[in-house]
Amino acid sequence: MAFLYKADPVLGREWARLFAERRPDLPFHIWPETGDPAAIRYMAAWVPQPDVATRFPNLQVMFSTGAGVDQFDLSLLPPGVPLVRMIEPGIIDAMVEYATMAVLAIHRDMPDYLNHQKEGAWRKIRVRRAATRRVGILGLGELGRAVLTALAPFGFALSGWSRSPRRLPGVTCHAGSDALPAFLNGCDILVCLLPLTAETRGILNRDRFAMLPRGAALVNTGRGGHLVQDDLLEALEAGHLSSAILDVTDPEPLPPDHPFWRHPRIWLTPHIASMTQPETAVEAVLANLERHERGAPLLGLVDPARGY
Repeated sequence: MAFLYKADPVLGREWARLFAERRPDLPFHIWPETGDPAAIRYMAAWVPQPDVATRFPNLQVMFSTGAGVDQFDLSLLPPGVPLVRMIEPGIIDAMVEYATMAVLAIHRDMPDYLNHQKEGAWRKIRVRRAATRRVGILGLGELGRAVLTALAPFGFALSGWSRSPRRLPGVTCHAGSDALPAFLNGCDILVCLLPLTAETRGILNRDRFAMLPRGAALVNTGRGGHLVQDDLLEALEAGHLSSAILDVTDPEPLPPDHPFWRHPRIWLTPHIASMTQPETAVEAVLANLERHERGAPLLGLVDPARGY
């Protein structure tokens, strides 16, 4: 019985050290070194190799090293092998920091002030009270709920949308496709934290932008595939959207001549809003291994029908 890691090899060495300290009984391999493929029972990967089902015939659990699993081709996984997404405090804490930073930057007009600085213009913008600013979170999973909790003390008017109904204190919750227009109409700042599925791909598009109030801003920390790029450029040029902060794009990185790089109303960061931290990630994986070994349900188990 052994564990195989196939992701960032630098982080993999930290995983190996932590496994050696906490599960010395479980041999740990870093791809491309696998030991005996027939001994691999557990695997953690960002993207597994296409022949995973035949190369590792005794695989029992596949772990994603990230919170999302849209990078997996579920059809390539061995039949009956569960896929588990990463649920660990490091991912959540980092996403809360980034989303809070982005919302506050937009709320306090930082995109405008940075453009003013480039122009050499000393120009004041009247400060708005947070209570007059409506912040909406698209996606009410663990990350979305954590971001809402962090934003609550600032006094923003908070709302959220999810596929199925939720009830969260202090948050106006919307559910289902029929409720999406009313939700978007009440967002001055829209934060996308959805998983990427066939249903959510391209959800940030011309029609949805038109449902936002004029002057609204977008923060996308979900996936690049959520956004129709030309539609965002069109909405920004028309002045319907005021700015966008994007941590994810499609592809990553963008080509050097892509207009997002130099657009004065777009901030880009290189998919760094949240990163798996080895210490807490290994704790989460080991806890799930213990659950698997005693036959308990796994935390973060992916539903193949939903894609997350």
